[in-house]
Amino acid sequence: MASALPLTRRHSLALAAGAALPAWGQDAALPPVLRCYPAGPIYDYRWRLLNLALARGVEGPPPGLELVDGGVYSQARALRELELGQLDVLAFGTNAEREQRLRPVRIDLLRGLVGMRLLLIRRQNQARLARMDPGAMRRELRLGLNTDWADLPILRANGFQVVTAKGYDNLFAMLAAGRFDAFPRGLNEAGMELERFGARFPDLVIEPTKALYFSFPIYFWVHPRRVELAERIEAGLQAALADGSFKALFDSHHEREIRSMAQHPREVVLLRSDALPPGYVEPDTSWWWPRRLPTSR
Repeated sequence: MASALPLTRRHSLALAAGAALPAWGQDAALPPVLRCYPAGPIYDYRWRLLNLALARGVEGPPPGLELVDGGVYSQARALRELELGQLDVLAFGTNAEREQRLRPVRIDLLRGLVGMRLLLIRRQNQARLARMDPGAMRRELRLGLNTDWADLPILRANGFQVVTAKGYDNLFAMLAAGRFDAFPRGLNEAGMELERFGARFPDLVIEPTKALYFSFPIYFWVHPRRVELAERIEAGLQAALADGSFKALFDSHHEREIRSMAQHPREVVLLRSDALPPGYVEPDTSWWWPRRLPTSR
């Protein structure tokens, strides 16, 4: 299980625009606290996994984690702040730009879970979506996504109409207002988000008959010069995989979602991930999805 070390949050950082990477950013001794992005309920598992990895095989306590709220920056801004040394670790999906600019730790944190997309919709559209086949979904559905998100080109490359917006909360308001038809959210995200936003937007529901799936690994990212930090994270994750603590943490955080997959099967529309960088490793979904569900392309 995860280390008991506390995870702290703050909602803003004092940023020095154009600041040089600090001395410890050039791979000297690790600092006592790592500044990590993004924070929020749907990201807590990622940082508890990092805390677990940093504690594996190391004498003395691992660095603390200071989590920066997901509403503070756009993802593009967060990449820039990491390059400037104002952030230490990101936890995002991969794309070609990120792999060119940053150093990924290429172990998928969520075993493909984020690539299983449930559809948040308006209640009155539920019967309409239930009747759609995959072709009709591509022709008729307007999906909503953030302009910075790495899954945007994947959905467009698979023929979906996508309406984009800046920000995160804005997308729930836009869905409720009918600006688009469905907001595809990871299996680990949709339920928590509906609980969070349901009071503000009571007409939103999770569509019960359909889902999309595409390969979408989530990595930890560090500055390219933070070789020691990247290697320590990778070694810790490998150790946690070997001793079972990685899976135990995964299971404890996603028990509800795994049970839902087994009890409430959907038609899963399988999508290509051609927009991902060459050489990515196909996520192993066996911890949560044995692929016995009805699927189609």
